[in-house]
Formats: sequence, structure tokens, C-alpha cells
Amino acid sequence: MTDEELDSRLPRRYDPDMVLHSPFHRYVMAVERVERLLKRTSDVLNVAGVDYAVIGGNAVAAWVATVDEAAVRSTKDVDILFRRDDLARITDAMRGIDFMPAEVLGVHMFVDLENPNPKTGVHVVFAGELIRPEYRHPAPEPSQSTMSLSGFRVIDLSALVAMKLQAYRFIDRAHIQDLLNVGLIDDRVRHALPSDLQERLRAVEASAETHGEPPE
Repeated sequence: MTDEELDSRLPRRYDPDMVLHSPFHRYVMAVERVERLLKRTSDVLNVAGVDYAVIGGNAVAAWVATVDEAAVRSTKDVDILFRRDDLARITDAMRGIDFMPAEVLGVHMFVDLENPNPKTGVHVVFAGELIRPEYRHPAPEPSQSTMSLSGFRVIDLSALVAMKLQAYRFIDRAHIQDLLNVGLIDDRVRHALPSDLQERLRAVEASAETHGEPPE
């Protein structure tokens, strides 16, 4: 056996640079970035005393974690809900952590002053308004929320399920399946849904039973 063949069979030495630049490391860093941004945002809004609620993937994660932390799905951004009348107060609060208001393709958000990337900003939904013109139901009110174990206000489960079923993208259907898998969508949540969203919920359940995944 040649030296080259022997060397190829020996375990590779630990290379910190290889780990540092690996896809998994970048994934972990992205998850931690979202967690830090969520904490910074919620902390400053809690101190400001304005009504808000965390929605989207972080809200799903907060609810799933109350049952099974191992079932939590990571998310890539932070979404918050508040009333349009509170925009000025919340803008002042967000400026305190160097996040500036912006609007990209009709979506209101706050972006980092040093890295104004819309993908890594805090996305805004206005309470009581239609998120998209084609939607049938307005966004809920921030009063429909509770304090999570992590210290931020999270939208109530029934309102969250309704928002996810109305958006109905693949990720939204996956989030509904996550909530179903841990038993959080019970009869109380079902009966609180409008009839059109109840139908979508049944479609998600039927697809999971048949294919093990959300419907297209």
C-alpha cells in the first residue's frame, strides 16, 4: 500500500475552518440571528409599552414549543403585528436599536441601518387590515395575544391558525401540519375558524393522511 493510499484511509483531522464555513454552520448562524432579532425587537417594544404580537413562523414555533420543543421548525425572519395608529411610536422604538422603516413591494418593514436587507428585516402586518387584496379576512388585533415563555407577546393560537390558513402557501400549510402533529388544533380552534378556512384545514389534514405532506 502506498503512502497516499494509507493516508486516504486515516481519519481526517479536525479542521475548524471547514466547520466554520460549512452549510450547517451557516444554518446555525442564521437561526441564531433570527432569535437575537426577535429578542431585540420584542424587548424594545415591551419597554415602549405598545400593543404588538409576534406572528408567522416564530409564533408557530412558540406554540409548538409549549408541547414539544423537538418539533419546533426554524424560521428565517421576524414578523410582527400592530395597529397602524401605533406606527410612529413603534418606529421611534425600533430606531433605538438602529432599525429604520422601509417599504418594499408594498410590504412595510424595519431594516438594519448597517445592513438594510429586506430579507433579514422585521416585517410588519397592520391589524384589522387585509394583508393582500384578495384575502377575505382582515388581520387580527394585537390584543388577541398572550405572553410567551420567551418573553414576547405571541398571537393567540386561533388567530394564528386562521392567518396561516388564509395565506395558504406551502410553508403555511407545513406550519398547520406542525400544529396538528402536536395536538394544538382542537375543536375549540376549529370552531373559531370561518367556514372557508375550516375547509382548508380539512384539506391539509386529508393531504397529510394520504401523502404525508401539505397539499399543493
